[in-house]
Amino acid sequence: MNKLRKGDQVIVLTGRDKGKRGTISARVDADHLLVEGVNVAKKHVRPNPMKGTTGGIVDKTMPIHQSNVAIFNAASGKADRVGIKLLDDGKKVRVYKSSGEEIKA
Repeated sequence: MNKLRKGDQVIVLTGRDKGKRGTISARVDADHLLVEGVNVAKKHVRPNPMKGTTGGIVDKTMPIHQSNVAIFNAASGKADRVGIKLLDDGKKVRVYKSSGEEIKA
């Protein structure tokens, strides 16, 4: 079970974007995430008239390692860790480590 999922609000812990908040838009692989507005790089794009794209410099969101982000707990207003709790009916749910409160997905 992934502790960080698409759609989660996260905060960056380290790197040049430290302190920025964003939403996970995709998982690139097992360890890397795409977070909106975080780790944005300038990419030079060549024009392609067959596809109808114009050339120039565009902003592209690059992957960031999941160890460099933490889930944002809106109740406390801080970064938090994620734990997994087993319910009575056998289902697994994600919870905040600090409060034990269930994470709404």
